[in-house]
Amino acid sequence: MFEFGGFVVGLERVFDVIRERGARAVGLQFPEGLMRYAIDISRLVGDLSGAEVFISGDSCFGACDMDLRLLEFVDVLFHFAHTPMGSVDPKVVFVEVSSKLSVVPVVKSAVSLFSGSVSRVGVVTTVQHLHTLGEVCWVLESSGLDPVVGVGDGCIAHPGQVIGCNFSTAAAECDEYLFVGSGRFHPIGVAIARRRRVVAADPYTGRAFVVDPEPIIRKRCGVVARALDTESFGIIVSSKPGQERLGLARELLGLVEEHGKRGVIMVMDVVKPDQFLGLGLDALVSTACPRIAVDDGESFGVPILTPVELEIVLGLREWEDFRLDEITCGR
Repeated sequence: MFEFGGFVVGLERVFDVIRERGARAVGLQFPEGLMRYAIDISRLVGDLSGAEVFISGDSCFGACDMDLRLLEFVDVLFHFAHTPMGSVDPKVVFVEVSSKLSVVPVVKSAVSLFSGSVSRVGVVTTVQHLHTLGEVCWVLESSGLDPVVGVGDGCIAHPGQVIGCNFSTAAAECDEYLFVGSGRFHPIGVAIARRRRVVAADPYTGRAFVVDPEPIIRKRCGVVARALDTESFGIIVSSKPGQERLGLARELLGLVEEHGKRGVIMVMDVVKPDQFLGLGLDALVSTACPRIAVDDGESFGVPILTPVELEIVLGLREWEDFRLDEITCGR
């Protein structure tokens, strides 16, 4: 067991893979929250394996975001703290990371935030807290609630796990949901995807809070309204392997042109507002990370839509059929 700052890192898997493959050059890729331990981990891997170790210095937004440039000159790339989304390059090995924090105290405090009529509670979390699901369900059952841990599609490695662009484990037919983990990013996604209240229990801050989807959905309605009279659309395609949806972008371009409007497909790695300055586009449509439009849309000078929202703008879908854009994988 290898521990770094309250996290258990599966380095045993790293050493096993290096030995089995005879790897001489390895890459290590970390999300922002683990970069503070990158130097210590790289030294340990190098000292104990004898391999040459390279750390990816680029941003890492999730399992979708593998460092393909680094992958070109290493024998294996170890991607930490995420799980694979469907099929991946065999040279990429995912290394799970678990938090040692106890979640029981904050889950107990979260119970009081559920609505009085709630019975069935969908339970979701990130990979760092999957090992606590048994304890979480016990707390809910002890409070008279019926916890439900769902199984996701092929993008999701474990029951109850959610990622930022896929909430398929948030089981249907639940009254409300409990998210265990840090921040608002994941519970906002669950709330919009299921159009239900989400109680979030954050073991890092010790706080529990509620995410209501309706104010967020009303804000998206305003973005759609701003785009109703637009004539030109920039359709964004990500070059990141887990986000690339070129086929969808081509379909959307066809719909735009069928409705007498102009469109262009733009391919990029990282999507930033300043990349679109001076292009004269009336609106953008993101087939890249689904959360760009929802979480960062206000940073762009023009409306930025999801594919679902574009269909509403073109009159192909009623607002009542609004749903969150997700990247899914069939099982």
